[in-house]
Amino acid sequence: KNIAELAGILKVPYKADGHLEQAVVHRSYLNEHPDFPLAHNERLEFLGDAVLELVVTEYLYNNFPNPEGELTTWRSALVNGDSLSELAQKLGVEPYLYLSRGEEKDVNSKARRYILANAMEAIIGAVYLDFGWDVSKVFITDKVLSQLKGILESRSYADPKSLFQEAAQSKMPPRPVTKCWKKLGQII
Repeated sequence: KNIAELAGILKVPYKADGHLEQAVVHRSYLNEHPDFPLAHNERLEFLGDAVLELVVTEYLYNNFPNPEGELTTWRSALVNGDSLSELAQKLGVEPYLYLSRGEEKDVNSKARRYILANAMEAIIGAVYLDFGWDVSKVFITDKVLSQLKGILESRSYADPKSLFQEAAQSKMPPRPVTKCWKKLGQII
């Protein structure tokens, strides 16, 4: 795999220390290639998840006066597995993944989307290790936070139950109000 090419696609400098390459190594690949010189990407994923969450949280905190609950749902919409998987696909990460033969065949599955999301977090971890906080922040701002406008416009941050309740309340007459009548000392 040409990892320098992947770095170019991601618009990050290429560093031949193996972090970016390790970011796209799935555990299944190592089962079939035990002599592969790099470890799988799970530790980088762990690191990248934390960096991603902090950058997104800081951005939302500094740029929006909204209550904590709203900011939390927005952050969740930006960093959840579906969003990160879509981002990895959009960026063209998939051809660079090191996968077992079985995983390689399983193209359109939920498992593949999960692998892509994890690889995206691992890539962020690799960028952080190789280039530090400032480059990571620029990378996340460019790749992840750029999705915020669309998420807010489409209201895709809202869960289906909340959307249904809002739609129902906008189309239905006001909710019934319960009134208590006092009759012989009892409330009915």
